[in-house]
Amino acid sequence: MQSVSIQSMAFTDTLIGFSIGLILVVLVYLVMKIQLRHRIEMVEKEFRLTWAEQESAIRKDAADRSRFVLKGKIAEHMVPLYREVFKYDPSDARFIGAPIDYLIFDGYTAVKDMNSDEPITVILADIKTGNAKLNRTERKIKEAVEQGRVRWETIQLDF
Repeated sequence: MQSVSIQSMAFTDTLIGFSIGLILVVLVYLVMKIQLRHRIEMVEKEFRLTWAEQESAIRKDAADRSRFVLKGKIAEHMVPLYREVFKYDPSDARFIGAPIDYLIFDGYTAVKDMNSDEPITVILADIKTGNAKLNRTERKIKEAVEQGRVRWETIQLDF
């Protein structure tokens, strides 16, 4: 009987040890879960603050860019009125807007209104403000003009 009692005690001790171990594992799990939740909350809070700061900066940057673009668009239309900058007769200029801003027929008005025999010079012009530079398409058009890849074509329609 004593061996049954020893076995029973060993089983009870094992069961108690297993239960204590299980309780410890559950406690460690719960503590780590609470710590992880706290850490996640802290990271989320920091993210929200950073997001708010960056969102504000992004919105300001977008508004500034929009303002610069709007000013540039206004300048494109107004530039023929600035005689110090625009050295052509405003009535010789035709606003196109894209892919270049102006097609200028320098001398056109004199030929048309005063029957002048002076040659007309055709100029493709783009208006830039601030630090703006030609975009890829504008550079390609500039290269075509500079390399003489410009020609006249009459398209005849017969109805």
